[in-house]
Amino acid sequence: MYIKTDVLIIGSGIAALQAARILGQYFQVQLVTKSSITTSSSYRAQGGIAAVTTRTDNINFHIHDTLRAGEYHHILSNVEQLIKNGAQLIDELLQQGLPVDRDTNGEPILGLEGAHSHNRILHAGGDQTGKCFIHYLIDQLPRAVTINEHETAYELLLNTNGECIGALTTGNQGSRRYLAHHTVIATGGAGALYSCTSNFSTNTGDGIALAYHAGAAISDMEFMQFHPTLLWCNGKAKGLISEAVRGAGAIFVNAKRQPIMQGRDLAPRHITAHTLFMKRLAGEETFLDISMIEKFKGKFPTVTKLCIENGISLQDGLIPVAPGSHFLMGGVIADSSGQTSIPFLYAIGEVACTGVHGANRLASNSLLEAITFGQRMAQAIIEKGLQQQNFIFKQSSNEGAMPHLWTKDQLQQKIMETLGIVRNPLSIQDFLQQLPSLQTLLSTKKENLKCEQLELYMMHIVAILMAKAALTRTETRGAHIRTDYPSADTNWANRWIIFSQGQMEVRDSLYEYNQTRGNAKAVF
Repeated sequence: MYIKTDVLIIGSGIAALQAARILGQYFQVQLVTKSSITTSSSYRAQGGIAAVTTRTDNINFHIHDTLRAGEYHHILSNVEQLIKNGAQLIDELLQQGLPVDRDTNGEPILGLEGAHSHNRILHAGGDQTGKCFIHYLIDQLPRAVTINEHETAYELLLNTNGECIGALTTGNQGSRRYLAHHTVIATGGAGALYSCTSNFSTNTGDGIALAYHAGAAISDMEFMQFHPTLLWCNGKAKGLISEAVRGAGAIFVNAKRQPIMQGRDLAPRHITAHTLFMKRLAGEETFLDISMIEKFKGKFPTVTKLCIENGISLQDGLIPVAPGSHFLMGGVIADSSGQTSIPFLYAIGEVACTGVHGANRLASNSLLEAITFGQRMAQAIIEKGLQQQNFIFKQSSNEGAMPHLWTKDQLQQKIMETLGIVRNPLSIQDFLQQLPSLQTLLSTKKENLKCEQLELYMMHIVAILMAKAALTRTETRGAHIRTDYPSADTNWANRWIIFSQGQMEVRDSLYEYNQTRGNAKAVF
């Protein structure tokens, strides 16, 4: 079945909906999501949006906090655009009725989270920020936006000029071929490649695999952020405990209620997550002590519900927690307007790598990125208009048989062991040797595969990219620790591991047009 449209958006988080809300005022938009419209990391976001909205705060303070948390592995110009444009946009949205929690005087309540120097976190519904914002955006979608749920995109379509002209999908309505002037990937991250994660099970890096298969450049795949506070019950992660809980005064303690962080409970996430990881590795249980927070249930209804559903009593003030995968800093290389290395293909939100999050994302900058860069991309597309004239497909020659793949559970467990907070290069090498080659995967025929098979196939592609990048970066920086290189190396400062067209290259810039040196080698 052919569906022709002006803009195709793959994904349904805040970045996707923000773009659809604006683009739908000018163009016909088809939005495709592999699950329901409310199944996204954005919907689960308990934290909030970090933005400078008061005179006591400052744009430069926010920029400094972002750079410091990400250990200066950034594209500074994009960070500046995010923080400056984001502050202006949030101010406009607040005036337009963006739902945020306010005090008795009607002023927005500003929270504090890890590595922030000032209270600047806007929340909605206490700890239901993502849910509130998703519904706010859905309610504003123009009629020109068509939502297609439970539909998996499994291949991007290129024309004879190498430009993106749509995608192939499969789902409840069968197979579909979307043709579009502009195609947007907004599929979120890859946290669900891990067995212990805050993400929905659908966040398996599909958009990254789609883009890489089409030839788009990918970077920063070694940088997966681990959140220190996932609710831990019966040996499994049950959901996220917002960082805002610590912003309200909670602290990390052991089973004897002894403080773990010595006053650094709001340190950057890689510090807190690593500390808890080492404690648990030594056999100690770790908890959040919330006994000092008054009216906890009213302030954190989502956390309260999560605890009750999992049999955790809040009476004694202790919530069992453990670190787990949370946010991928890497992904499809895009500029601050979403443009990727393939013409007419865009990436926004967590699936994109724009250099704004560095080696470890500053808390609550993700929703700011989704809203701000989602708007910037939409405006760029509006300015370009509908220019595509060539809808002649570049014929695919992928006829190879599907190689043996691990089960989803096996792959998730192995990734958790191998590409977790602490990484051993021998384990990574062994892991890679057990996986099929990228060349084999990329030449596989995917037609007629079920959605579950396609998801697993794309998970293997993303896993290989993550493992190769983690093995290549011979240092400790940001979100992870290398057992053989426990410190940062100045030789790796501002260097980027890029995957594109079957090659891996280490460059001095995220963007090729700024490149001065690099070493490329085949990664098949």
